[in-house]
Amino acid sequence: MRVRVIRFVFVFCAAIFFAGATHAQQTASPDQAIALVKKAVAFYRAEGKAKAFAAFADPKGGFQTNDLYIFVQDLKGDMLLHGRNPGLNGKDLIGLKDADGKPFVAEMVKVATGKGSGWVDYRWVDPATRKIEPKSSYIERVDDMFFGAGIYKH
Repeated sequence: MRVRVIRFVFVFCAAIFFAGATHAQQTASPDQAIALVKKAVAFYRAEGKAKAFAAFADPKGGFQTNDLYIFVQDLKGDMLLHGRNPGLNGKDLIGLKDADGKPFVAEMVKVATGKGSGWVDYRWVDPATRKIEPKSSYIERVDDMFFGAGIYKH
């Protein structure tokens, strides 16, 4: 009986450790988010909108890795393409607020129309933990829209 309890505790602790390690490995860095956005911008400029948007939406298109993906919005806050949630495509999100009431999409538009690129911080549900976590999205203006990729800041 004692051996079973010890074995159970060991297996339970190992499962928790590896689950946490897997989540940590899947969390993107700020540099990875910037690199993905810059890669997306270059692909868009080289291949055009239709081909780029198809690649951004395709899990095997080279623009989705672990918890990182591309989203594209116009300068009014409409979602043109969401790499992980196509149900948001075409939606007016300018009034969308985070868990603290911050209108973060409006702030993204402000950054895009002002500096042209930068980070926007907000709090959002992390699908891996199912908890509201600090998140930051790097956005970069391209023509009359902006491309972005967000990271959770654990």
